[in-house]
This record gives sequence, C-alpha cells and structure tokens, in this order.
Amino acid sequence: MDLDAIRDEVSDVLDSTYRAREVGLPNCRRVIRLSANAIRSLHRGEDSKAETLMSEAGELLAETVAVLTEFPGILHAGFVHDAAKEYAEARLTAALGVGSDVPGPGDLGVAVPAYLNGLGEAVGEMRRRMLDLLRAGDLDGGENALGVMDAVIELLASLDYPDGMTGGLRRTTDVARALAERSRSDLTTTMVQERLRADLRRSGE
Repeated sequence: MDLDAIRDEVSDVLDSTYRAREVGLPNCRRVIRLSANAIRSLHRGEDSKAETLMSEAGELLAETVAVLTEFPGILHAGFVHDAAKEYAEARLTAALGVGSDVPGPGDLGVAVPAYLNGLGEAVGEMRRRMLDLLRAGDLDGGENALGVMDAVIELLASLDYPDGMTGGLRRTTDVARALAERSRSDLTTTMVQERLRADLRRSGE
C-alpha cells in the first residue's frame, strides 16, 4: 500500500496551517500587550499615547485576521478571541471613560463574542476610573461612572444566549455585576462621609 501521495497532501495542508499559526500567535500576543498598555495609559490620562497604542493594536489585529482567513480553525482559536477581546476592551474603555459614542463590533472589526466580553471587562476599568474620581473628590464624576457600569451590565444581562455562542458571556456579566455592586457600596460610603464632613464644617462655623 503506497500512502505517499496522501502524506504529501496532508503535509502541505498542515505545513500551511502551521505557518499561519506561527504568524497569528505572536501577533495576538502583541495585540494583547499593546491593548493592556493602552488601558494603563488611559488611566494615567495619557490619551494621545493610548490612541497610538490602540491604533497599532487594531492594525495588527486586522492584518492577523486577514492572514488567518483561509484557516478558520486558527481564526476561531482561543488566542485570536483573547486578542480581539483585549483590543475591544481598550477601545470601549476609552469611549466609556469620556462619554463618547460607543463603537460597535463592526466598527472595531472584531467578532461579537469578543466584543461583548471586552465590553464586560471594561466595567472593571470603569470601576478603577470611578475610584480615581472619588479619591480626587469628584463625586458627580464617580456617580456618572457607576451609571455607565450599570448601563453596560443591563445590556449584557439582556443577551440571554448559550455560552457557546457568546464566549462565556454569562460569567463575564456576573463578574461585572459584582464589581458594580462593590462600586455602589464604595460610592455610597464616600458620599455619606462627605455629608458628615460638610455637617461638621457647618457646625463649626
């Protein structure tokens, strides 16, 4: 039995798939790193630097998806989803933080499951923003940030689909809801303390 022809055929396919994977995997790791650095820059108020990092991440992700289009098994692998999710999280954190129009998955060029999970994880970044605002004494800003978190969670909770379709969105939503409740408690405590300080100042006048 001569199976050389079959070996050659499957080897060609596997070699091409392997080469595509070796392009996609490091690219996705870089997208994740760029997106994480962009989020850190956003929290530091370095908006221009964050935009540069997000633009680089978006271009690299688009190039990676184009390379992997012929290899759906890799395109739909976990590492591509993770990279798209982190990129979406960075872009959504930027938009939610300043109250600008929120881009959709089509605007970002990412699949819906990655987009929704990125949106859910952006709630954690909004919690950090809220705490920064509270430390700065901006109670109104903190309250607005909590309102954004609640709006995102309301949207995510309304999407009742199997986890296999949404990339485990239910767990992401549960985590986001817990973060929002902790944030609500933090905001309430800070507001009560501020009222007490104001009362003490007035009583001492």
